[in-house]
Parts: sequence; C-alpha cells; structure tokens
Amino acid sequence: MNNVCTVTSGDGTPIAYRRSGDGPPVILVGGALNTAESEAPLAKLLAPRFDVITYDRRGRGASGESGPYAVERETEDLAALLDAAGGSASVYGVSSGAALVLEATAAGLPIAQFALYEPPYATDPAALPGNAAYRERLTDLLARGRRGEAVELFLSLVGMVPEMIARMRRSPMWPDLAALAHTLAYDNAVLGPGLIPADRLATIRTRAMVVDGGASPPPLRAAARAVARALPRGRHRTLTGQTHEVAPHVLAPVLEEFFAA
Repeated sequence: MNNVCTVTSGDGTPIAYRRSGDGPPVILVGGALNTAESEAPLAKLLAPRFDVITYDRRGRGASGESGPYAVERETEDLAALLDAAGGSASVYGVSSGAALVLEATAAGLPIAQFALYEPPYATDPAALPGNAAYRERLTDLLARGRRGEAVELFLSLVGMVPEMIARMRRSPMWPDLAALAHTLAYDNAVLGPGLIPADRLATIRTRAMVVDGGASPPPLRAAARAVARALPRGRHRTLTGQTHEVAPHVLAPVLEEFFAA
C-alpha cells in the first residue's frame, strides 16, 4: 500500500504519514527542510523488503503543529508512529533527523534498532560560539518573517556557495523551502548546544549503525565516528564517494542488510 494516513500525537497534533511495501516496519526520519516526499526515493528501494513509513515532521507538509515547539513533542510524534507500526519498528534518521532518533531512543521509545546518517553534531567545543551565533540570527530572521533569508542562512551554514543559493532562489522549489523555514529552529533545538551528548548516548542499549560518506566534510565524518563510539552497541560504516546528500541506491542495500540481520 502507499496511502496517506494520519496519527494523532500526544498533544493532539495530526502527523501525516505514508506506508509502502510489506514486511518488518521501518520508519524514515528526515532532516532539515525535508518532508515525507524527500524520503520517497529511499522508501521505494526499501519497500520490497520492509513496510516503510515516511512522514512529515510537525510543522511540515500535511502535518500540523500545536503550541510552542519542544523536542519532547517531536518524540511523541515518533511514538505515535511506532504505535501505528504495531508497537515497535526499526528507525532510520538522516542529519538532524538522526539526532531526533537518538533523543527518542534515549527517552525510551520502543525502537528495535536504528541507523543514522551523519548526525550533524560538533566534536570541537570551538564550534559552539558559531552555533550560538547561527541560532541567534535564525531566531531574529524568523521573528521578522524573513523566511527566505532564514533558508539562505541555513544553506550557507551547511556549505552551499552564494552562486548556488542564488540559483536555488530562482528555482520552482524555493517557495516550498521557504514554507519550511520555521522548522529550521526545530532542527536546531533537537541538536541542543551542538556537541555530541555522549553521556546521554551511553544510556542507549539499542543496536545501532552510524554511517557517513567518504566524500563528506571532515567534521561530519568525525561526528559520525564519535557517535558510534558513544553508543554501547554502535557500529560505524563509511560509504565510499558519498556526501551528506547520500544517494538512495547506495544507502538502501546497507540499511537492508543491517535491519534484516
């Protein structure tokens, strides 16, 4: 099946999701500026082996949002999806979605096993002032309704050059990105101050795999290795030639092998 469904989160927020395929359940958790559609190519590749659930995180796409944002509310969203999946599932998270998976697992959600792709934590405390400056600037832009500039700020943060950002601004996708701008603050909240929460990760006893791309920036690769080390049952894997925008056809077999083991 491949239909749009809705679950109700703990605070009454409707969370829209889609299911495809048949087999053990796997939930895909997108990162910044992602919706369920962003994960559709990966879901299609996993569907022959798994019952794959993709969803719009709160404030995105067809999902709603209620009251002030808190990371705990997003954890409750994932809990509602796990219930819809039958009470437990394997979970994959990418980028800030990976950090959300870690928060949810540490909070005790019934996640059977999880895989992460490049959780964007910092490993060097010297990065913290820059993180704080980004947070302050993002908050100011969103408060003044300057959504396009907020997206530009984020794209600059992740290393996109001005010429590419200018091309994106002229593309048909730009209004959709601007519509998601307020959720950049949610992603930032999930990451907390920015450093790897090693003590919290040490409490997670769930089987885990942390993946990075061999062509990704060194800080992202270092973070992936450090997160894997901090998890008691964590393992690390590198996908040769991949970047932070990992190719679904390269990632899918790795996830399939891990989740089916």
